[in-house]
Amino acid sequence: MSLPYIDVNPQQPAKAVVIWLHGLGDTGHGFAPIVPELKVDPALAVRFVFPHAPTRPVTINNGMMMNAWYDIKSLDLDNRADEEGVIESAALVEALIGAEMAKGIDSNKIVLAGFSQGGVVALHVATRIKHKLAGVLAMSTYMCKPQQLAAQAHTANRKTPFFVAHGSNDEMVPMMAGKQAKQALEDNQYQVQWRQYPMGHSVCPEQLVDISTWLHQHLGG
Repeated sequence: MSLPYIDVNPQQPAKAVVIWLHGLGDTGHGFAPIVPELKVDPALAVRFVFPHAPTRPVTINNGMMMNAWYDIKSLDLDNRADEEGVIESAALVEALIGAEMAKGIDSNKIVLAGFSQGGVVALHVATRIKHKLAGVLAMSTYMCKPQQLAAQAHTANRKTPFFVAHGSNDEMVPMMAGKQAKQALEDNQYQVQWRQYPMGHSVCPEQLVDISTWLHQHLGG
């Protein structure tokens, strides 16, 4: 199985790629409209890829079928992410990264981004993949089994910049969960930039400005 996606391509052949994973119940269409708002320099020739998560029954939503990177059986943060589902989705995302590399994009020109559930998968992939990425963008999210990271972490992205952002009024994923993910990354020698915003479980204009600056910084070399 390969992940279906929509993409937003630059006018010239792509030199870099941002793979952006959506949250629970969304699709790749949810975040695609923000590309113009990021005001990425056309000279960077960045291709944006927005995959759709597989559809699966989600326990906390009465077993309703929806796009989800993994099942959620409990809102308890220690058990919220179904580890088996996270691992399955991580493998699909790694395959997507491999497909971009097969098109001629170096892994160190690939940014992996994720919001909420998508951020959980992005953090799982980035800390375990053997390829050096350009950067990791984790928004309004948390980490699946942070206590396992020390045993499972790969060194490939220890020097890779992680931008971890959260809303101080997040009603879905408490900000302490984002800070826990940040701490787990730092405890395992990953390079983290933390930003918090006066918002709920969302993305705000100030954050988009910061993401734009960060993308130019790490894809402009």
